[in-house]
Parts: sequence; C-alpha cells; structure tokens
Amino acid sequence: MQANANTEATGAAAGGRPGKGRYHHGDLRNALIRAAIELAAEGGPDAVVLRAAARKVGVSATAAYRHFDSHSDLLGAVKDHGQQRLVECMEAGGREVRGSGPEATRQRMLGLGRGYIGFARQEPGLYRTAFCRKALGGFGVTEEGAVTEAGHQPGWEARSFEMLTETLDEAVTVGLIPPERRPGAELSAWAMVHGTAMLFLDGPLDVLSEEEAGYVIERVLRDVIAGLTTP
Repeated sequence: MQANANTEATGAAAGGRPGKGRYHHGDLRNALIRAAIELAAEGGPDAVVLRAAARKVGVSATAAYRHFDSHSDLLGAVKDHGQQRLVECMEAGGREVRGSGPEATRQRMLGLGRGYIGFARQEPGLYRTAFCRKALGGFGVTEEGAVTEAGHQPGWEARSFEMLTETLDEAVTVGLIPPERRPGAELSAWAMVHGTAMLFLDGPLDVLSEEEAGYVIERVLRDVIAGLTTP
C-alpha cells in the first residue's frame, strides 16, 4: 500500500501541475505536513484541511489519506510544529541571559515571556494552531495549589509549559520567589502572558504601535514577576 501511495503521489505531482510542491519519493507525509504548516500560517487551524494540503502538494486526496487517518491527525502534526516554534522563540529569549542568581533568573523569566508573546505576534496563524486544542495532556490542581499533570505526554507539546515550571523552580532556589508562593504559580503566570498574547491577536492591543506594544509587554511581564516575588 505504501508503494502504491508513493507511486500515485509521484505521478500526480509530475502530471503537469506547475507551481505545486515537489518532494522526494517516499516523503509524501512530510510534504503534506509542510503544506499544512503553510496553510496554518496563512489562516490558522481552520485552514488546515487534508484535501487542501493534498492540492497544495499536487496529489490526490486518496494518496493523502494513506498517510493520515483523518483531518485531526494532520492538525495534530501541525500543532506539534507550532508548539516547537513556540519553544524555540522562548529559548531564544532565555539564551540572551547569562549567569546565575536572582537577577539573572528574573531576566530569564522576562526573556521567556517576551519570546512567548513575540511568537504570537510574529506567527499568529501557527500560534493559534499550537493552542487550537489542549496544549497539555490534562492537568489538575491539588488542595495546596500545586499543578498536577494527568495524562501528560512527553514532547514539544509539553515543553513550553515545562520551561515555565523549571524557571519558577529556579526562582525559588535562588531566593527570588518565596516558597509559599510557588504552588500553582505557573497557572497565574501562564494565564497573564497567554491572555496578553491573545489581546494582541483578537483584542484592542492589535492597533498599538511597536513602541506602545513594547511598553505593554514589559509592563505585564514585570507585574507578573513582581506579584510572584513579593514577600
């Protein structure tokens, strides 16, 4: 069946469709994912349709369905890519900070937040797709306020959240955040930063100049950190 799918796909791509994507024999799945990522970048998760990705690559829907059982499978692959891009942007922000200690940790927290909101503003279609469904495997909260991850799945989908929790743990270790404020802190921090990002995408913040947007981002991030670090 795999050979037939590749033969059909190769024939369709070579059959007089100028401008269609080309791919190496046997690489149709990745070609469809790349096409779907482009669709998501242009129109968000609603634009990720298996038949549309197949047309973009230049193959039949039948060939595409041999590599993905459903639209949800393709959307999941694109969502993983969106989460990976989010992690890369957060890591880029955090890498700008060197050293250790309370101030270095504070600056790393600011860097992660800037990277998070920056990704949303620069790649809104992929950002929406990264969070089009649960961004984590389910989670809950204990009586003490600590976050528990039920059904947690390893990989890029959880890495952005793990980076936040690791940095908050570091902040406690270096004495920046009082231990009693740590339980559940990732939820309030995540809600503030994610909410700000969405206000840039779907709210009144989308009309701000770059200078104004920079002020808002810095104000929100510093307020979050101030609240967590208050004795």
